[in-house]
Amino acid sequence: MRPPAPKGCSGARAGVPVRHLGAVAAIMWLCAPAAAHAATGLGDVALPWTWALPFVGLLLSIAIVPLIAPRFWAAHYGKVAFAWSALTLAPLAALYGLPTALAALVNAALSQYLSFIVMLLALYAVAGGILVTGGLRGTPLVNTGMLVLGTLIASVVGTTGAAMILIRPLLRANGVRLHNAHVMVFFIFLVGNIGGALSPLGNPPLFAGFLRGVDFFWTTSHLWRATATAAVLVLAAFLVIDLWLYRHDRRVAVVGEPAPPQPVRVRGLVNLALIPLIVGAIFVSVAWMPGVAFDVYGTALALQDVLRDALLVAIAVVSVVFTPEEHRESNGFSWDPMLEVAKLFAAIFTCIIPVLAMLAAGPAGPFAWLLAAMTGTDGAPRDAAYFWVTGALSAVLDNAPAYLVFFELAGGDGAKLMAASAPTLAAISMGAVYMGALTYIGNAPNFMIYAIATERGVAMPSFLAYMAWSVGVLLPVFAVITFVFVIGPS
Repeated sequence: MRPPAPKGCSGARAGVPVRHLGAVAAIMWLCAPAAAHAATGLGDVALPWTWALPFVGLLLSIAIVPLIAPRFWAAHYGKVAFAWSALTLAPLAALYGLPTALAALVNAALSQYLSFIVMLLALYAVAGGILVTGGLRGTPLVNTGMLVLGTLIASVVGTTGAAMILIRPLLRANGVRLHNAHVMVFFIFLVGNIGGALSPLGNPPLFAGFLRGVDFFWTTSHLWRATATAAVLVLAAFLVIDLWLYRHDRRVAVVGEPAPPQPVRVRGLVNLALIPLIVGAIFVSVAWMPGVAFDVYGTALALQDVLRDALLVAIAVVSVVFTPEEHRESNGFSWDPMLEVAKLFAAIFTCIIPVLAMLAAGPAGPFAWLLAAMTGTDGAPRDAAYFWVTGALSAVLDNAPAYLVFFELAGGDGAKLMAASAPTLAAISMGAVYMGALTYIGNAPNFMIYAIATERGVAMPSFLAYMAWSVGVLLPVFAVITFVFVIGPS
């Protein structure tokens, strides 16, 4: 599995891809004529299916290389990401002109990637400054209660934030148990994925949908029943398994003096006050629309969006400045995972440019066969197909780009999808969020939880063994969701 990014990866060696990408953008900017500033993307450029190969290659690299060459990936993942980005941009510039390539890159960077990564940065910084300590015992009741708490807060502080806040207290509570890997597995299922289905703050795919016009509370109102059902079923499975294993664990006497009980304490309270400010920054961009926009090489940046991103960066800075360093040290906090996510998603949002353009072509594009497979003979969308295919790709690739692909395939218009195609949008959203739990690489928190648990001495299951857990527990739950909430309403 992929190890955490090495310390100091912001230095010369790991920073090379970022500097190269900036140089390429600068050169393309200088060479492009002013007339190209009116472009906002690829426009009417017709692309064959082969333009999707860099995107597929990048996602396969993320999925496979960490498994077969973990040390190489840890040292060179940024270079791999940059190489696939270059294979997207260089041919685009050569065949269709530097202005077209630069307009598409600027549009992807400013209208999609920037807001996405700033949101993650704010949640990561704030959650990493909240320290929970105390002498909890890993009984089935305590474990279930912590999983319930994590599931509930995941849509407020994000799956990454909820995982960062609760994973270490949960590990300490179960440190003396012989069987504790299953607790982390279900923690990934619930806190790292399912719990984040109720708001754009909860999971990257939903924030990507929010940026494309889906209302902030749309997922809350449309997915809460399915999410509650999925969570209750998974929690019930956990409780049965944990009770059985706990009885076996109690047959073994603990050697040595038991640790004295300690009261549960929450430190870094300034970060708890910053969480509502993150939500407030999001609402500013929704409620306040002054009609002012800035044109950056053909991409219109609305003033409210610029203000939102600036506020989120400011919140992250406040968290870093006012959180005592010992709190982050006790949490094992590091910027390396955030840096890795930033680099890899920069490449993902670059390589997905031609894919989104091909999907936007609809029946006239190279993905007409996929559109046909997702549509019935009467022209109506097959919501069950959207749910399972989006979910399957989310599990083996990454749930944010998988969501974007099928969001575009379903029409790409947030307002229309929320209205006439609400069941389809719900199916895409549930598939991307829920099924990101099927593998370690389906969602960013999954591997973060795996890495932290392994570092603490938990014998986490291998990639395939984890899939055996997820298939055995989650697929029956997803079958229930399909028949009750996806097929049922239609």
